[in-house]
Amino acid sequence: MWQRRAFLRAAGVGFVASLLPAQTEALDRADLVLAAAVQTSAGKYGAALVSERGEVVSKLTLPDRGHDIVFSPSGARGVVFARQPGTFAVVFDPAGSVAPVTLTSPEGRHFYGHGVFSPDGRLLYATESDFEAAKGVIGIYDATDDYRRIGEMPTYGTGPHELLLMGDGQTLVIANGGIETHPDYGRAELNLDTMDPSVVFVDRTSGELIGQVRLATGLHQLSIRHMAIDGRQRVWFGCQYKGEMADRPQLIGYATRDGEIKLVELPGDLLADMRNYIGSVAVSADGEMIGVSSPVGNLVVAISAETGRPSVIETVRNGCGLAPQGAGFIASSGDGALRGFAGATQADQAFEFGFDNHLAVLA
Repeated sequence: MWQRRAFLRAAGVGFVASLLPAQTEALDRADLVLAAAVQTSAGKYGAALVSERGEVVSKLTLPDRGHDIVFSPSGARGVVFARQPGTFAVVFDPAGSVAPVTLTSPEGRHFYGHGVFSPDGRLLYATESDFEAAKGVIGIYDATDDYRRIGEMPTYGTGPHELLLMGDGQTLVIANGGIETHPDYGRAELNLDTMDPSVVFVDRTSGELIGQVRLATGLHQLSIRHMAIDGRQRVWFGCQYKGEMADRPQLIGYATRDGEIKLVELPGDLLADMRNYIGSVAVSADGEMIGVSSPVGNLVVAISAETGRPSVIETVRNGCGLAPQGAGFIASSGDGALRGFAGATQADQAFEFGFDNHLAVLA
């Protein structure tokens, strides 16, 4: 996490000069800067940088609904990806000194809402769909050349959603949700009977498949969507179930590059409350707690990475976004709320816009 002084060092004087007086005061008081795609009460879409004190530092207008935000390692650039099957990504300067640039996915591709930078910040990787072939790809963009798309590699599955970079700086891990979509049909899910979700490990330089793990055959409708990496380099994932609503499959698990994949056993009443839907996954700053959200169940939960057991369960109406703060988490909601839980120090705050699915710490 960046604290205020580190943020200012990287942003430079140009950032402070670009802010309105009220925004400058908000930054001056901030200890923590958070970012998210947002929706206004008038139905407009954007992204916002906010402080933990409940103040807006800056805002950005988007052409349509955004999903997740990723920052370059230096924090000099952020990228907001369109919600799938959107075709735009907006590259912006958190310092406000450079005008935003809108990227458009190439013909025959759409974004899935997530991306990650290489360790040196020179490349941006984005999950995309080759929708005519019903295959997932990772688009590769050159951040040193106006984010020109320079290639792609397969995700070895369908419907890739979140991707992360493992601690070795070389291995990409991708959550293949297993669901086929096509822009001609909006967000319609076209292959629920033949879904094939998986967690895939890929070499980011060669594009070669390092490993691929799947859940049991009877769980093929358990779409793997969002992930976080714990202190032991296990990849925790959250699922959205596309089978019968009366079913109650486990929704949280972890996978390893060595080929292990396991669902943890959550209590039946908690699974019922989650209503077969996990919205976000995060790991605490110390790597020991896993945070998950269920916006349809109005729940946020902290799970021990050691035991797989829930330690904190709290109600957050329409809560989805999660970000680490100390040993706990900050949760954001579509109703415009920020709150801390599981040991976080974040005080409850309210905003005039609703937070979208994810919450990022500028880092």
